[in-house]
Amino acid sequence: MNEIVLMADPKVAAIPVAECGELLVDVRCGGSLLVDVREQDPADAFAYLREGVLERLLKAQAMLPRGLRLLFVEGYRPPSLQRQYFEEYAGRLRADHPEWPAEQIHAAASRYVSPPDIAPHSAGAAVDLTLADADGRELDLGTRMNADPEESLGACYTDALNISEEARANRKVLGAVLTAAGLVNYPTEWWHWSFGDRYWALTTGEVAALYGPKELTPRS
Repeated sequence: MNEIVLMADPKVAAIPVAECGELLVDVRCGGSLLVDVREQDPADAFAYLREGVLERLLKAQAMLPRGLRLLFVEGYRPPSLQRQYFEEYAGRLRADHPEWPAEQIHAAASRYVSPPDIAPHSAGAAVDLTLADADGRELDLGTRMNADPEESLGACYTDALNISEEARANRKVLGAVLTAAGLVNYPTEWWHWSFGDRYWALTTGEVAALYGPKELTPRS
């Protein structure tokens, strides 16, 4: 596999944010995407994305082979929830590897959960998703959604070799349409794609991110 730049890399945090002000929108409006509720939170924040990200998802879906659809699992994640997820996983790593220094824990945790200060989900810029058939049945992409590197023996990495040919082919289909629509993948998580965030800017050579961390305005 090619060298992977982790979210914790200083190069990611060094990317400035030129916030464009796009709204967070509910991906369920219009019914164009299949939406899974496994990551549903009390505020329904999971179903929101920036307008530009949703537009690109719909373009990607239109490019899929006949009979396939995107299955949306999670988009926006409030900064407080992102912090909770990161600390919980870092705590697990500290318990399993008490000999690791803090820097190693931070970097290792970022394989699975983005550090809160640069998290694409908290900017409404990232989406966790997979493929489904015409009847809404989830396809085999090699691991369960959100499998961590320890649990999956690294099979959660997008280019992992320890998955079936079917799963590898499905990942290729998913990656082809999302890349064509302008999104980038976080290589340690086959399901995580983003547009407009710092990781996207670094990957594509843009000078600044379009979206920074944002709070979801409560619905009236």
